[in-house]
Amino acid sequence: MARMKFLCDADRCIECNACVTACKNEHDVPWGINRRRVVTINDGRPGERSVSMACMHCTDAPCAAVCPVDCFFTTADAVVLHSKDLCIGCGYCFYACPFGAPQYPRLGNFGSRGKMDKCTYCSGGPEPDNSAAEYEKYGANRLAQGKLPLCAEMCSTKSLLAGDGEIIASIYKQRVLQRGYGSGAWGWQTAYREGITV
Repeated sequence: MARMKFLCDADRCIECNACVTACKNEHDVPWGINRRRVVTINDGRPGERSVSMACMHCTDAPCAAVCPVDCFFTTADAVVLHSKDLCIGCGYCFYACPFGAPQYPRLGNFGSRGKMDKCTYCSGGPEPDNSAAEYEKYGANRLAQGKLPLCAEMCSTKSLLAGDGEIIASIYKQRVLQRGYGSGAWGWQTAYREGITV
């Protein structure tokens, strides 16, 4: 079975925010929530890089590890989802996630902020696929329709890649080799467990 993953190529991202807009429009995400956001490092200086961030659907998800009601679950495609019916809005996942993916839908005091919301990798939730209840709570289920997340499909520079982790890794590996970074690319040894001889 494929392990679905995201990868944002910082050398290609132009901070256009098309991924953010596509996500909000496709899923009718409430005002104040961004399931995806673009983070820019060294803004306006040499070495500026932008990265599109959302839930990374971790293999050993810290949000699931800290949830007191076990509302997080992993699908067969390795997508980390949560049940809004089980969620109590405690916010533990918000603090545990290193990517800031789980978010409250409203501002306010504890107990009035609502149930957590996060990126679903465009695969809905625990309700039946493409049902009205699923759309109302989680948005469109593009994965059930055989499509990839809209954020990646709308990326004009193909900086944001989504799909099978093995395919994504091979695409990125080709890009790094063509750029001439070789084994000097950040994280190369960790990702591929090999050195590069060019």
